Order: sequence, then C-alpha cells, then structure tokens
Amino acid sequence: MSKYKTIATWVVIALLAAAFGAAGVAKLMGVEMLHQSFANMGLPPLFGYFIGACEVLGAVALWVRKYSALAASGLILIMLGAIGYHIAFDPIVLAMPAVILATLATIVFFGRKRDSILVAIH
Repeated sequence: MSKYKTIATWVVIALLAAAFGAAGVAKLMGVEMLHQSFANMGLPPLFGYFIGACEVLGAVALWVRKYSALAASGLILIMLGAIGYHIAFDPIVLAMPAVILATLATIVFFGRKRDSILVAIH
C-alpha cells in the first residue's frame, strides 16, 4: 500500500472511531434522544445499549489491523439499520450521516481485508 493510501486509511479510521466511539458512549450513558429510535421501532430498551456497546467495541477494533475489516463490516451493518430506520421514520436527508459512515467503513473494510482475521476464516 502506498504511503498516501496508508495515511488516508488511518485518517478514515480516526474519523470512524471518533464518530462511533462518541455515539456508542452516548447510547451507553442512556441519552434519551439516541434511544428513542429503538423505541419507535418497538425494540426493547436494552437493544440501544447493545448497539452502543457494539459501536464502542467496533471503534476500538478499527485500530487493530487484524480486526479492522471485521469491525468495519459490523459497523456497516449497524449503519444499514440506521439508514433503514431513517427511510422508514424520518425525511430521507436524515439518513445521510449514516450513508457517509457506511461508505467510510466500506473503505476501511476493503483497505484492510487482506490483513484481517477474515482471511483466516475464509
């Protein structure tokens, strides 16, 4: 990988880790606004805490080369759920942050899949 691709990958990882780390911690702290979407979908309150824990774990795992692609794939799944929520319950434009985060996570997935534990699983 070229020097510039390596730097770009680390920048994207930093952005994703900051976004998911902050969102996950907020969910774990029980921020009402972030839990309302789960209630709107009829999900139990603990589901919001589960997603928050997954986001924090994913944010940390992005930094570990071996787990980076796996973490990115999990975060992509979470963002697909968020996109679906916004399409169903909000104006479509509110799905854009989730679309952007899913796109960035996809970049990390493809940039790190060769170094990943996923190669060993395959």
